[in-house]
This record gives sequence, C-alpha cells and structure tokens, in this order.
Amino acid sequence: MKKIFYATLLLASVACNRFRNEETASTTPQPERIVSVSKQLTEMIFALGAENRLVGVDLSSTYPAAAKKLPTVGYHRLLNAEGIISLKPTVVYSDGNVAPAAVITQVQKVGIPIKEFTPSKTIPETCQLLQQLGDEFKQRPLADKLAQQLTADMAQAAANAKQYPDHPKVVIIHYGLQKNIYLAMGQQSIGTQMVAWAGGVNSLNAAEGMKPISPELIAEAQPDVILATDFGYDRQGGLEKFKQLPGVALTPAAKNNRIYRVEEHDMVYLGPRTGQNVLMLQKLIHQQPAR
Repeated sequence: MKKIFYATLLLASVACNRFRNEETASTTPQPERIVSVSKQLTEMIFALGAENRLVGVDLSSTYPAAAKKLPTVGYHRLLNAEGIISLKPTVVYSDGNVAPAAVITQVQKVGIPIKEFTPSKTIPETCQLLQQLGDEFKQRPLADKLAQQLTADMAQAAANAKQYPDHPKVVIIHYGLQKNIYLAMGQQSIGTQMVAWAGGVNSLNAAEGMKPISPELIAEAQPDVILATDFGYDRQGGLEKFKQLPGVALTPAAKNNRIYRVEEHDMVYLGPRTGQNVLMLQKLIHQQPAR
C-alpha cells in the first residue's frame, strides 16, 4: 500500500513540475524578431548593439557590411510580402517610405505589426531618433553617447568650414540600382545638405532629390568636384572610364581628376556616422587637384 502511495505521490509531483514548466515557458517573453525596411533604422539598430534582433532587411540596408548578410525582403519601395512573412518577424520597423501599400496591408492582416518611426532630416532629429531607439532596446546610455559624438563631429566640421576660403562646386552622381540609370542628387537631398556642411555647394540646376542626368545638365553645372557613388563608379571601371562619360568629360572635375568615389549609404540618410562623413567630404572637396 505504501508503495502505491509513494508512486502516486511521485507521479503527482512530476505532473505538477511538468505543468509548472509549461506555464513558465508560455509566459517567458520571446526575443523580438525585427525586419527593418529602412536603411537609416538598420544602421542605428546595429550601432546600438541590437543587431541580434534583426531577422531581415530591405535591399537598401547596406551598412554595416553585416547587414548585407541578412535575408532581404525586397527594395523598400518594392517590398515582398511573402518574404517578410516567411521570416516570422514579431514586428516590422519602417520609416514610412515603403511600397506597395498592399504589401503592408497583407503583412498586417497576418498579425505582424508595423512600427513606424519618423525619419530624421536634421542633426537634432537624428539624435532624437537614436535616443528613441535606445529606449526601445534599453540602450539609452549608448544612444546618448552616439548622439554626443555626432554633435561633436558636426561642431568640428562647422569650425573647419570657416577656415576654407572657397566653396567648390560639387555634383553628386548616383547610379540607380533599381532604375538602371544615372541620377544626380538635386538641391532637395541629404547629399546636398552634407556638401553644404562640408563647405561646398551643389551646382546642379535641379530641385529634385534625385534627377536623371543628361550630358547637358552635367556640363552646364561645371562642377569642380564630382562625387560618384560606389556602384556606378565601380561599374564604369574607375576614374579614367568615369571621366569619359558624356557631359562629365567637359567638366573641371574631369579635367583636374577631381572625381571621387563615395559610398551611397553615406550620402542618402543621416545617422550616427554623418559627422564623420561630413569631415571626410571636407577633405575630398577641398584637397588640391591631382595632376
């Protein structure tokens, strides 16, 4: 009888432990699984040490290099709903600049929330976005440190700019991966703002953020310096090939070998490295022509 009693007690104990473990497992918060469809947000997530939460990114998220190793869900303006859903994210991070709208609707219908952040267009807004994400990931001290460094770098760039007597005319040429055409960054672009911070001026007569270029448009701008983003520069095969492009060949930049390769992701959004990138641009656009 005692044996039966102890056996029953043991089974009850095991059963209680099993159910208690299941209850604990079901209430334990699962790690967040983020798909980021904003290159600005992707870089900030990495900068804040939260990259282990990323399970996918859009094709424009190319910095840091580790971001390019993550599964992709299409270009942020041409997203793939099936690609997003297959990664089983718990949330999609967006800056609102996404398409098509039907994809977002489809993702939400299967229960995946879209968390939208306002993209930053100024340095103070960039600091605020960093801090907002820092709060999300419980990394506010690190976010504050990144914001302070960004502010200090921009202050240094502003001090440097006062020492340059001239303001070189600059054109930024970008090769569109999606449209397969050459574009130039117009007056209403982040790249133009960065050139201004560096002490230069965008001489292109175009208000658009990105404008298809023509030989006439480039020749008319007569830039002292051309900044060519990486994909197009590399596709042309380097300086000698690039400066032979129609229109480009007629510019002071080509004649003086002042065509410089820059990374696209450094020129199209603001982030924790923007101050460093502006300092880099200062050295490029103010250095003496190579002969």
